[in-house]
Amino acid sequence: MASKKPRIVIIGAGMAGLTAAHRLYTSTTSDQLFDLHVVEGGTRIGGRINSDEFCGDQVELGATWIHGIHGSPVYKIAQDRSLLHSHHPYECMDGLPSDPVTVSEGGHELPPSIVDPISKLFKNLMDFVQGKVHDDNLLSSDQILKHCSKNLNAGDLSVGSFLRNGLEAYWSCLTGEEKVGRRFGHWRRKSLEEAVFAMHENTQRSYTAADDLRRLDYDAERDYVMFPGEEITIARGYSSVIECLASDLPTGMIQLGRKVERIEWQLLDNQDAGKRQENERSSISSSNKPVKLHFVDGTTLSADHVIVTVSLGVLKRGIRQDCSMFDPPLPCFKRKAISRLGFGVVNKVFLQLKQSHHHHLLKFPLLQMVFHKPDSELRNPTIPHWIRRTSALYPIYSDSRVVLSWFTGQEAIQLESLTDEQIMKGFSATVLNLIPYRLNNSNCINGVDDYEFDKVLRTQWGTNPLFLGSYSYVAVGSSVADMDALSEPLPENNHSGGAPPLQVLFAGEATHATHYSTTHGAYFSGLREANRLLQHYNVSGGA
Repeated sequence: MASKKPRIVIIGAGMAGLTAAHRLYTSTTSDQLFDLHVVEGGTRIGGRINSDEFCGDQVELGATWIHGIHGSPVYKIAQDRSLLHSHHPYECMDGLPSDPVTVSEGGHELPPSIVDPISKLFKNLMDFVQGKVHDDNLLSSDQILKHCSKNLNAGDLSVGSFLRNGLEAYWSCLTGEEKVGRRFGHWRRKSLEEAVFAMHENTQRSYTAADDLRRLDYDAERDYVMFPGEEITIARGYSSVIECLASDLPTGMIQLGRKVERIEWQLLDNQDAGKRQENERSSISSSNKPVKLHFVDGTTLSADHVIVTVSLGVLKRGIRQDCSMFDPPLPCFKRKAISRLGFGVVNKVFLQLKQSHHHHLLKFPLLQMVFHKPDSELRNPTIPHWIRRTSALYPIYSDSRVVLSWFTGQEAIQLESLTDEQIMKGFSATVLNLIPYRLNNSNCINGVDDYEFDKVLRTQWGTNPLFLGSYSYVAVGSSVADMDALSEPLPENNHSGGAPPLQVLFAGEATHATHYSTTHGAYFSGLREANRLLQHYNVSGGA
């Protein structure tokens, strides 16, 4: 006999989906009120949260940081469940390495006189973009901001263009010897400064997932909200937060290996209601439930409400005509929002340094890498082009033999198709070119064996069909209003034509206008949609 209780099906067992399930289950005597299901297409829970082990250390293949501990629901869960302490070595257990060593192509350790002014310039330009207090003294003069603002008024409202305008204005403020400076091998000072600036741009790309900062909307940066307080990793792994949420749910509520192919919902008006019900392909009316999920294995499941928490990348694929995920198709305003918003790929590469007789002396630094421009004839052919837009290589904790680098955009996608051998050889060649001699005060030993790698682990978020990317950003041409549009439930109240309300709801980091791209944004979105349904059923319980 079909259940008379409202059936709620949550698609996706990541942070948003499990938060929604947890809220719905613990806020009520849900076994008496709701028939609740979580269907997950993969073989594990967690979504874009995935803690793993590499060479005996715990590493994060997905979400890594709690971005600000004050106000973060993720931090509160980790604190309440005693997840912040562990004796097992884990990624960034002692924070990020301090005292970075900046090296340029050709093997030059760059002095603070070159690196610091450009680093301060970049930081202050980004602070200005994000609406933070900035130090005009570090920008050389107000001329820089005036120059940037003037160019923005010309209509190019991207973060990348603003940053480059700032660099040009900085150069225009220099006088005399500041403009020339000494050379470093084949490097001219201006080329070196631009390369250091590009290094910071590449770091910013990994923060935002934008392949090109010229695609990142300028105005939206001030809408983004950062929590105050330090940024930390979770000692017992980010997945432990997910496992805590899941542990409070009854056995069998989460169903793995249940990949949804199509979501059939009702958008009926008086004219076509009869025709729709006569369609044998749709048996929705027979169960008196307005939504029907079709799984890839041919099975179906009807529901009163479905909360969709799949990634923006999956939604982008799902609105294509050759791969329609929704029947009927999503309304125009949602399709446009999905199309306009940005969704990028960020991948991590972990490498283990080969053991050598020097290992007890070897301490790999936080290596900031500076490369020649793509069109430069001075580029060293031994450095692969897919490495040239990464910015750093550093140990995952002090004295670790495992080092980590981040990749974004096209290079991140290309990385997924390389063999382990290609990755290890590429990094070895790069490091040997950048530091062919002992680094000052860093205990890095000169020798080929000290910069060879014997194991590698890389993430593959771009080609994984369950994600098709990493996290969202506001692209030029879109706005946070598109994220609000994405969060609107279906059918629309004023266009429902008498169809049941709240059939399809949307959660996930891309649906949160101020905390997108984060796990806490996903958490808040799952809570929002669960509360929407609780309010619909006049349930006011809390957990």
